[in-house]
Amino acid sequence: MTDSPSALIDARIAALGDWRGDMLAQVRALIHRAIPDVVETWKWRGVPVWEKDGILCTGESYKSAVKLTFAKGAAIDDPSSLFNASLDGNARRAIDLHEGDRIDEPAFIALILAAASLNAKKPRKTRN
Repeated sequence: MTDSPSALIDARIAALGDWRGDMLAQVRALIHRAIPDVVETWKWRGVPVWEKDGILCTGESYKSAVKLTFAKGAAIDDPSSLFNASLDGNARRAIDLHEGDRIDEPAFIALILAAASLNAKKPRKTRN
């Protein structure tokens, strides 16, 4: 029996055991606050992913950062300038969070909601 994606994310947070686990738990809680029916998935050999009508963002952990990559971030307004990484791409944008960083919760929730809104607008595939 395989663990559910949510259980795998729980395990990743616990395994990190430091500020990165706390940060990942905090952003996860904010994502769930913004979109209570968000779907948690586990992709690419161990990356937490949050989805609603497509990928909203991923939550990767590195030695010195937690990176939240928004799949369609380049198409999302970011009036609070939370995006601070992957700024040159045509599609993705990311937020690198470091030890001691504070998250602007209302601005982050607004980005999550904007990502969900953008995903909801994508054209549906039709079958012939």
